[in-house]
Amino acid sequence: MAVLAKIRQRSALLIGVIALALFAFIIQDLIGKGTFSQSSKDVGSIDGKDISFEDFRVKVSNVEKSGQGITSTEAANRVWDQEVSIALLSTQFEKLGLRVGEKHLIEVLKADPNIGKNPMFLNAAGIFDIVKFKDYFKANPEAAQFIAQKEKDAELNAKFQIYNTLIKAGLYTTASEGKLKYEMESNKVNFAYAAALYSSIKDSDVKISDSEIVDYMKKNEKKFKADETREIQYVLVEDKPSAQDEAEIKAKLNALLNARPEYNEKTGKTDTLPGFRSATNIAEFVNSNSDVPYDSTYVPKNALPAVDADKLFSLPAGAIYGPYVFGRYYAISKSLGFKAGVNAKASHILIGYEGSQTPNPKEKRTKEEAKAKAEEVLAQVQANPDSFMMLAFTSSDDSSAQQGGDLGYFGPNQMVKPFNDFVFSNGIGKVGLVETPFGFHIIKITDKQDGIRLATIAQKIEPSEATSDKVFTLATKFEMEAGKKDFNAAAKELGLKPSAPVTAKAMDEAFGPLGNQRNIIRWAFDKETNTGDVKRFELANIGHVIAQYKGENKSGLVSVTMARPYVESILKNKKKAEILKAKMTGATIEAVAKSAGVAVQQAADVTLDNPVLPGGVGQEPKVVGNAFALAANKVSAPIEGNTGVYVVKNISTVKAPAIANHAAYVEKVKAQSASDVNRVLPALKNNAKIEDNRLQFNY
Repeated sequence: MAVLAKIRQRSALLIGVIALALFAFIIQDLIGKGTFSQSSKDVGSIDGKDISFEDFRVKVSNVEKSGQGITSTEAANRVWDQEVSIALLSTQFEKLGLRVGEKHLIEVLKADPNIGKNPMFLNAAGIFDIVKFKDYFKANPEAAQFIAQKEKDAELNAKFQIYNTLIKAGLYTTASEGKLKYEMESNKVNFAYAAALYSSIKDSDVKISDSEIVDYMKKNEKKFKADETREIQYVLVEDKPSAQDEAEIKAKLNALLNARPEYNEKTGKTDTLPGFRSATNIAEFVNSNSDVPYDSTYVPKNALPAVDADKLFSLPAGAIYGPYVFGRYYAISKSLGFKAGVNAKASHILIGYEGSQTPNPKEKRTKEEAKAKAEEVLAQVQANPDSFMMLAFTSSDDSSAQQGGDLGYFGPNQMVKPFNDFVFSNGIGKVGLVETPFGFHIIKITDKQDGIRLATIAQKIEPSEATSDKVFTLATKFEMEAGKKDFNAAAKELGLKPSAPVTAKAMDEAFGPLGNQRNIIRWAFDKETNTGDVKRFELANIGHVIAQYKGENKSGLVSVTMARPYVESILKNKKKAEILKAKMTGATIEAVAKSAGVAVQQAADVTLDNPVLPGGVGQEPKVVGNAFALAANKVSAPIEGNTGVYVVKNISTVKAPAIANHAAYVEKVKAQSASDVNRVLPALKNNAKIEDNRLQFNY
């Protein structure tokens, strides 16, 4: 419910204050956000190359209009990523002196089906004709701008193809790498080991501070590099119907069942209005009292609310059921009768011909050939009904062939008339042949659904004005209290529960579990918003969010809150390792195991390529690597592994026989590095100086 609806009937003074505040907000917005003092005319720059706001705005607008149903922020993010990639790659193209010839450009343009498959540019044999292509644009200068942009995009695409090819050619795998791969797969080691696992020490016995996590991230900066972020905590005060609201909605519905008196101001008399039970014009009665219009269609059982479907579907004509919950509504329904076979399910095999409206014919046929083929398929189906699915796979010209010809359920008149008439005039299991403008159909009726017609009065379950006013009062009270005292303490005093803090980047839209709440994130990144500031946001159909800006993270690293789930376990294991290593003393593997209180275990035929220890321990590459490095019968120092601290004793190392040719292993390494080309663009972005001014333009 809108704010203005909630505050109506409040004092004129309050309305005046709100109007003044709104005016002040608008003036502040104009002064602070670009209309009067925009600090940059460019939306950003990449390594010193500016991106014009006007060009960027046009591209974002075009993406928004593309019919993909994306938001303006999503469009801005998509265009920004594209602009950054193009700028970085174009610099590389220039450095390498890449050029694109006309033939290459034409090949890229032809790959666009709007050009390569356009009948205007095809010769009599259906092949792209470059002369026709050029002549068209000479004769149509108004289309020159269109093709100029296409050529620009095609040139960029062609250069990227060349660039990609150069990088792939530079990813060379040597014979030595192939040899190493062979040895890692084939050399084997047998060893004994004593393992003191990290899980033997309780997590609660080891504490990790925020500063320790920050120090770890600084030492491993590349792994934790992040954009500047803001941290926001919030309280959600839901605007939802109370138990009393729901009881009133149900009472209102029940009151509609029977005739009721109502004073008529025009006649000055009291009229008796019909109830739902006795109403003669049922459609008019429903439309006058329901939030959902009257629907005269018969519906199958599976289309009814699952909990109440059995009772609704078995209602005798004239009987009433309810109130019951139907989505976000309370409803009462009256049965208007039952009808058999309201929906049907069928499969078909379509045989098209030249001149029919068949979407994707598998082969060219005359109408006579198609009819003969359809009759042949029909005979096969009649002889063996179980062959229908396979025949649809192999013979049908319709996309439903992939589903064995299954069209699912459909109602009367949803299919073309001959098809519809056959299906709704025959029983389940009937197979026949009909002709439509799409070709010849071999049809098999596989199921039918009965239906019931219900007159349903539905009223939305929503909070009353009194409930919304209480919610509004609570939310505004908390907003004021949180601005004066500790946010969490103020929430506790009012019986509210703060949600987990949200860490947001400048161009994020999603705000924790509340989904797209771009306005909250914009507020957090506004230069006028200070640490500790509190603001209330009204969310349509949800309620009120009272947010507090906790602070910014300019470190270039992810927040401690985000890093802790990953880093904490690593640091805890490091501390546990020191405790465990202190216990693992002794000159022999048996002595070490005894001092650690564990048993000596054996590992046989382990390779560096698959360094897995037996017993479900998992991969321990450091442990296996140390075992290979030891001489026979030598014992290692304690090794910090993935799952614990290990001491190993080499029993024997078995080297694989030398082979003359490692080509097969070279190919394996090549295959493993085939995707390395995809790491180029992220690497370019990582090393680039990128300035992003989109927030200045209210994206």
